[in-house]
Amino acid sequence: MVSTGFWSGRRVLVTGHTGFKGAWLCLMLQALGAEVSGLSLPSIHSLAYDLLGVSARMRRSYPADIRVPGKVEEIVREARPEVVFHLAAQSLVGEGYRDPGGTFATNVTGTAHLLQALRGQRDVAAAVVVTSDKVYRNDNTGRPFRENDALGGVDPYSASKAAAELAVTAWRHSFKSQMPPMATARAGNVIGGGDFALDRLVPDLVRAERSGSSLVLRSPDATRPFQHVLDVLRGYLLLAQALAADSPVPEALNFGPQDAELRVRDLIGHWEAATGRPVRWEISGVPVIAEQRRLALDSSLAHRVLGWSPCYDTPSAIARTAQWYSAWASGLDMGDYSKNEVGKALSSSATQVQA
Repeated sequence: MVSTGFWSGRRVLVTGHTGFKGAWLCLMLQALGAEVSGLSLPSIHSLAYDLLGVSARMRRSYPADIRVPGKVEEIVREARPEVVFHLAAQSLVGEGYRDPGGTFATNVTGTAHLLQALRGQRDVAAAVVVTSDKVYRNDNTGRPFRENDALGGVDPYSASKAAAELAVTAWRHSFKSQMPPMATARAGNVIGGGDFALDRLVPDLVRAERSGSSLVLRSPDATRPFQHVLDVLRGYLLLAQALAADSPVPEALNFGPQDAELRVRDLIGHWEAATGRPVRWEISGVPVIAEQRRLALDSSLAHRVLGWSPCYDTPSAIARTAQWYSAWASGLDMGDYSKNEVGKALSSSATQVQA
């Protein structure tokens, strides 16, 4: 269970807190009574962060670039976190092709700066470094990847996330006595309300519907482990709790959906079922970036070690996401709406949510 008693009053630092996943994580932590600080680029300010109403309850927000040496150490010393979640990243495959050097600088060098900042910080009881489901050497067979499979990555984004995994391993083993308990979290393709990033399926779908245009797909038969953002974040919280309790925790854990993979065209079918509206789509007529055709995760280790399992199957995750955007389009207060969604997700894991 996600424990309100553990999180209440606990100082937490979230890097990348103004992004899509970061904003939802901060909202969950605030619901649990944590004192949340965040570190993020001033230019990375997602609509989710504004719509979820996160900023009003932040302990402190630090505008900073994790690529700048020494800056992260300064913030860690000032924030004095007891738990750290590292989500700050360049998170788009397409942007990795457009700016490979910047992608590596953020995802690898930035992670190294955080790891160095955590050395000797005795207050830190747990650190969760978020990487990606794309860290594995993918043979496109569709076999769900397990944590002991070989790392790889043939595009800049995937390779940079695999390299971030290696950085965590290096600091863990090279500076063992100085590092807090830490693990990496490898999550699938996360969907949920408030994501408006470019070149992501659901945000592109929402924009197409609102503009009355056709959704342009790169690979409608590609498969991905689509899952709801709140399910993934519950996993991160449980992982941090286990690390802080000095429980035997693997160095890396997958967090994937009940359905190991789903075709892009099938996600659209579930969206149509949830909204009652047809989605017009077409296949891109221009050369597309190189992407893996199939990707699936085996999350049985997280089930065994943490007792984690998704609250929502894939159709339900898609339906809840569609409902969030419908509520937003209707002009509802998305701060209140989203807090209610967080309460449901936490309650489903038998947790009493603080008012």
